[in-house]
Amino acid sequence: MSLVMKLGNRRILLFTLILVLKGALAWFVVFEDGPSWLTLWTEIPFFWVVFCLIEWFAKKRKMLYYTLVNLLFTLLYFTVLMYYKYYGIIVTYHAITQAGKVTQVGDSTYSLMDPYYLLIFVDIIVIAAVLIWVRRKSTKLNRPLQVAPIAKPVIGVMFVLSIALCIFNIWPNRASMNEKKQAEEMGILNYEVFTIFADTTDDEDPAPAGEITQANIDQLKGLSATQTPANFGAAKGKNVIIIQMESFQNFLIDLKIDGKEITPNINKLAKEEFHYNNFYTMVGQGTTSDAEYVVNTSLYIPKHGAATEKYVEKALPSLPKMMKANGYDTATFHTNDVSFWNRTELYDALGWDRYYDKSFYGDEDHIAFGASDEVLFPKTIEKLTEMDQADKPFYSMVISMSAHHPFHLPEAKYKMELPERFEDTLVGNYIRAQNYADWAIGQFIEDLKTSGLWEDSIVLFYGDHQGVSLYALDDHEKELMNEVMDREYGYTDMFNIPLIMHAPGVTYPAKLEQAGGQIDILPTVANLVGISLDNQIHFGQDLLNATSNILPMRHFLPTGSFVNDSVMFLPGISFEDGTNYSVEDNAVEADGATEDESERALELLHLSDSYVEHLPYK
Repeated sequence: MSLVMKLGNRRILLFTLILVLKGALAWFVVFEDGPSWLTLWTEIPFFWVVFCLIEWFAKKRKMLYYTLVNLLFTLLYFTVLMYYKYYGIIVTYHAITQAGKVTQVGDSTYSLMDPYYLLIFVDIIVIAAVLIWVRRKSTKLNRPLQVAPIAKPVIGVMFVLSIALCIFNIWPNRASMNEKKQAEEMGILNYEVFTIFADTTDDEDPAPAGEITQANIDQLKGLSATQTPANFGAAKGKNVIIIQMESFQNFLIDLKIDGKEITPNINKLAKEEFHYNNFYTMVGQGTTSDAEYVVNTSLYIPKHGAATEKYVEKALPSLPKMMKANGYDTATFHTNDVSFWNRTELYDALGWDRYYDKSFYGDEDHIAFGASDEVLFPKTIEKLTEMDQADKPFYSMVISMSAHHPFHLPEAKYKMELPERFEDTLVGNYIRAQNYADWAIGQFIEDLKTSGLWEDSIVLFYGDHQGVSLYALDDHEKELMNEVMDREYGYTDMFNIPLIMHAPGVTYPAKLEQAGGQIDILPTVANLVGISLDNQIHFGQDLLNATSNILPMRHFLPTGSFVNDSVMFLPGISFEDGTNYSVEDNAVEADGATEDESERALELLHLSDSYVEHLPYK
């Protein structure tokens, strides 16, 4: 009983020590240099601000309030750990709106968790048990537990100093471009509060509608107008079929492990058609659904949140609407429930004529979030054949899903044996899942050819987003990825996805090194089918006529990151201390990105955000 009383008298010190240890764990996972004395300087003042408020206002049950605050901070640190393991950024309040997705992607979420993360909850259980025991003990003795209060002047001084230190940590770092460095300099808790106030005081107004012109966009991208673009209308009247491949990264193409090809069907396709080798995912928090949005609008994802949550109330100009206006029938195919990621609203905003989801495919052969790819493709080919028999061409989008994180493929679906060193690893599971997905795509390609659709259609294949996240790999898995790449696996590899394009009479065997991204698919398709974009704002460019590119990146990388033809640039606190990663081999380069490019990339994002804001509601 006396020990508990002593600890109660020193509860500020007790809970400070507990939370410092938890903060150190978060710093160890999130920041390259891990915790240091800086951790104490940035985190402790925030703890003390809250603790002083408890001491000042709570008349009794102070230990209960300390325990509840401890629980809240613990949950926040735990969320920071889990979010960073997948997204590679510090979670903020913006992600809270997506909390419901955690239960729907449970396996994917839980696979990111190292068991020792749960240790940060142990003290809460112990303290709760002690409090219950003390309460019962004091009741039996008919004597309440007396804890000497801390003097109010001492609390006042601690509170003022703590507030001053919090401001001192936040204020000098508020202009940092890199959110991760910002959080490291401010402290995680200070950063969380800063993001709330920074958003409410953000003075960047939308660009005037008159400034959002295609000419201004093209100028920012460094494009010059071409009167007669090459291949304009070269595939006029052809069907358009876009296959979005779940988590498919470019390094898989031609990859062999112990002499075994991983994706033989995609490899063959890449050799026979246009293979854009320097092509990048441009998604954010909405991952797969964001890819659908970017490809079908040629607009950038929102600054915060998923496009399906932020933009679907708007009357979005889109590829389905454009194709429909030019005589095409349109449909999209996905084995998941259409309500997931708010696709019901997304598909309405994009203007699809029809969608086919779980209600069409059933759930009898379930992998990840819906029917397997070997159910998806045969059922889809039936519908595509029906659409082809009509008197007008069609545009369809087919979204595969079996190779979804965490890549837990049922053993009955295995199409390859893995070397022992890859078994029971994220890397091994990913490779095996993509081998299965490639097998299913191979069947689909054969069906397209047999049905006659192949020669009567433009067919595009691309990955939706990264599968092997740098942030989620343990040391052994990093070694495996370095073996796979024959060098260190890095940022450029993680975001590099393939685009493979088949267009009868246009494409031929070629590996194309020009930079491109998902945002470029809409203008490329429009050029092939002969649809002018003179009256449709778009932020991508036709890859068949492009000579250079600039691709602003969001969410998974710090603000100000972008890709050009030679490097992927990540800013530091400012542009000057940023890092250039070669798109060829991920090596750090002395230069390659310019500050002018950085400013133009940020302005492109601003114009895209402003454009959507000016759009009318549906």
